[in-house]
Amino acid sequence: MRISTLQAFNNGVAGLQRNYANATRTQEQISTGNRILTPADDPVASVRLLQLDQQQNVLSQYNSNLTAAKNSLTQEEVTLNSVNTVLQRVRELAVQAGNGGLSAEDRKSIAAELTEREDELLSLMNTRNARGEYLFSGFQGKTQPFVRSGDGSYSYQGDEGQRKLQIASSLNIPISDNGKSIFQNITNAGRLQSSLSIGAATDSTLKVSAPLVSDEVAFAGDPAFPPYGIDISFGSDGSYTIRALNQDGSVNPAEIGDGLMDKEASRSDTLVFRGMTMTLDGIPSGGESATVIPRTVSGVDANGDPTVAATNRQGILDTVANLRSALENPATSNGGVRDAVAVALTNLDHGMISVDGARGNIGARLNVIETTQTDNEDVALVNKSVQAELRELDYAEALSRLSFQTVILEATQQSYVKISGLNLFNAMR
Repeated sequence: MRISTLQAFNNGVAGLQRNYANATRTQEQISTGNRILTPADDPVASVRLLQLDQQQNVLSQYNSNLTAAKNSLTQEEVTLNSVNTVLQRVRELAVQAGNGGLSAEDRKSIAAELTEREDELLSLMNTRNARGEYLFSGFQGKTQPFVRSGDGSYSYQGDEGQRKLQIASSLNIPISDNGKSIFQNITNAGRLQSSLSIGAATDSTLKVSAPLVSDEVAFAGDPAFPPYGIDISFGSDGSYTIRALNQDGSVNPAEIGDGLMDKEASRSDTLVFRGMTMTLDGIPSGGESATVIPRTVSGVDANGDPTVAATNRQGILDTVANLRSALENPATSNGGVRDAVAVALTNLDHGMISVDGARGNIGARLNVIETTQTDNEDVALVNKSVQAELRELDYAEALSRLSFQTVILEATQQSYVKISGLNLFNAMR
């Protein structure tokens, strides 16, 4: 084989460069701590590392969402705790107002505190978050959810939406609740009204209270309370018979209930029928009748449209406002105050149940956030471990390899010096 001087020189230089590049690459791996410096070093591992980096970025975004969701739900929980505290105080005031020995001035004093508590509730229900958005307005974060109208009633201006955040690959969690579901759609115990007809019984002292839906399960059970109401006819011995009303207001002849009053004039009797409770006072002389019907239309407004006095749902703020109004009005009788307090207490209990239910849902979501956060941390830890196995350098192996490559480089340099010094004239001497 014929080898020219130029060829020998080029081969020596190429060997020097190759061995020097190997040693330099190993030295760079040691200085960076990474086994893979370019995708060409390990294409399969490089692709896997890119996938793991992308997954880490996604987990980082999920963690940011988890933090935002936790902050939002925590603020909502704190607000609902405050609402519950105010409602408990309002309930105490309602119980106090039910004392028949209070004077009109005493009731006005209670109404004065109810006014302050009403304003406090309105402020809490219109709470904003750190971004200036209302907590309980659904998707309409910039719209004030609860507004007081000129007649003292309240209306909900938001929607029924529920804002959500993605906290995992296939998990979206609600981070808010709309005020309509928590504070507005409260079952109204005062959705019935009663009227008494004494007929020709001029010596009758019978009085009936406003009816109260005291048991929602029995009211809607089987058999349920008649949809068009009931008629109660009284006998002179204090007995009474209950019949259902037809849609046209006529009385169905079939009896569906009966009872007997205590005829002591100083005693009040409680009539309970299919979830409805009503107080009977006085002594019937016979021939009286009372009707209990759903309270729906109470009249017409300025436009000729029917006005609704009460429906199956009533907001917490309206419940407090109605009680306050009854206590402020000096013309309200003791019986009227008793009825207003009874309705308010039942509706407040329904409202507190709704608030507690929302707090329970928030607690469940916070538990999901906590477990998801733990899962994400575990996945991130596994990812880092896999990344370390793929990317990080085995220093012991690298140092051993560098030592070996250094020996080879030195040998290559020495051999190159000797070979490059040879020529034909040296051989002829």
